[in-house]
Order: sequence, then structure tokens, then C-alpha cells
Amino acid sequence: MARESIGDLNAFALVARERSFTRAAAKVGVSQSALSHTIRQLEARLGVRLLTRTTRAVSLTEAGERLLDGIGPHLDEIDAQVEALSALRDKPAGTIRISAADYAITHVLWPKLRKFLPQYPDIKVELILDNGLTDIVNERYDAGVRMGEHLAKDMISARIGPDFSLAVVGSPSYFKEHGIPSHPKDLVGHTCINFRLPSSGGLYVWEFEENGQEIKIRVDGQLAFNNIFNALEAALDGFGMAYIPLEIVQPLVNERKLEHALQEFSPPWDGYYLYYPSRRQSSPAFAALLDALRHRA
Repeated sequence: MARESIGDLNAFALVARERSFTRAAAKVGVSQSALSHTIRQLEARLGVRLLTRTTRAVSLTEAGERLLDGIGPHLDEIDAQVEALSALRDKPAGTIRISAADYAITHVLWPKLRKFLPQYPDIKVELILDNGLTDIVNERYDAGVRMGEHLAKDMISARIGPDFSLAVVGSPSYFKEHGIPSHPKDLVGHTCINFRLPSSGGLYVWEFEENGQEIKIRVDGQLAFNNIFNALEAALDGFGMAYIPLEIVQPLVNERKLEHALQEFSPPWDGYYLYYPSRRQSSPAFAALLDALRHRA
């Protein structure tokens, strides 16, 4: 096959992984029609159809699946080796894409990144908001952020944040009208703001602890969000109680805009970790970022 076909194979792999010409074209900075033309040329040279296109989706044919399985790891290794050449530069450089939840981005990553980035102007960081348990390899992220209990076993991880606690909070007006719960079981009779889990699609079951025993409560109310900051706004507006990381709500509690209930029943949670596949270790830019993000008690 002609040498220039390596670029065509890379284009195919990107479309195949994204399952979208639109998203793939945006990532490489070309038009959707140009990318589609490249794939058609590749299919013509190979003599097989690699992708099935519909108005709504792109899927792989059997030949496409086989080709992606064969070339995908090699293309990833090429990318890693090319990026590793930045070690020969005076300063680390490259783009690092990280998937993380809203709270982790705002309260764990950003406080450290705003100190790190000015020191490394040649390093670019993309933070992709994701409250689910995304497969970072399939989605082509360089790393992800998860709580300790949700880490994938085949990944390398480093702790980047301390333990934290969740807080049941509500507005003073809500508690004045409905009373303050004294035990987690009292939540059944209250209006609560639910959190929709992106991965499973279910609602988060509020978790507490009493005398070493776990208590799980399914709460109910008019509202459910998949973003904790939206839930916080609803709680501030008096639409019920929310269960939100204490670090976020403590300033509002101090200002008496929110009241904190059931404090003695909220256990500490294992903090956040940065996790990543082993190939990322070869990048000086990633190594510098990892060192800056590490949690130091």
C-alpha cells in the first residue's frame, strides 16, 4: 500500500472510534466532506466497505472491525512515540485530554492547573466534563478522574485529592416549613433533589453510615439533575434538600444561605485519582502534569 495511506488509515481509525464523521472532522480540522472522500478512497483501494453510513450513525462492517482491531494499537503507539519526542525539546509540550466529573474539575483539577499552566506554556490541557464512567481508551482520552472505589483495575492511578464528605443541605426557608431531619430515614418524608447517574441511568441512592453500618435511602422530589451545581441552585431556591460535597456548600452554610443536616451520618469518601493507560508514561508533558496534580497530604 502507498506510504500516504497511513494518513488515510489514521482518518479511518478516528471516524471508527468516534462513530461520527462530524466529530472526527472537527478533531482533525478538516471538512466532513473531505474526510468522507478520504474514507471512500481508502475503501476503493482496499476493495471492501469499512463503514456503514446512515443519516444518524456510522457503524463498522466486519472488515472495518477487523482493520481497526489490527491497526488501532499500532497507531496509538505511533502517537505516543511522536509525542515522546517532546523530551528532546527545552520544555515539555503536547495536548493532554482528561475526562472528569464537574466537582473534580472545579475543586480538584482547576486549583492545581491554574498554577501549573503558566509554568508550561507549550502544554495544552482539555478538560471534558463527564459525570459517568467513560472508557477513556475507547474515547481517546489521555486520562480520567474517578473516586478510588471506581478505578478500573487495568489502569495506573495516582491520588490527586483528599478524602471528602457529602452534605445534606437545604435553604433556611425549606427547613422552616418542613423541619430538619434528625435521621437519614426521615428523608423519606421530605422533598429531595435527585442526581441522575449518567452511566447506569438510575438515580443516586443517598448513602449514610451509623455505628459502622451503611444506610442507603432512596429519596424523592420534583427535581433530578445530572450536574451537582444545578442541584445546588435548586436547593438554594428552596426546592428541597440536596446531597452535595461539603467543600462546595460550606461557604454557603457559613453565610447562612444553606443549612446543613445529618452531619454525623455522612461518612468520608475516598478521594479522586487520576488514572491512565501505561503508554502515557512516556510523555514528558504528562509526567509534568501528573506531578503537579498529585495529592500531597
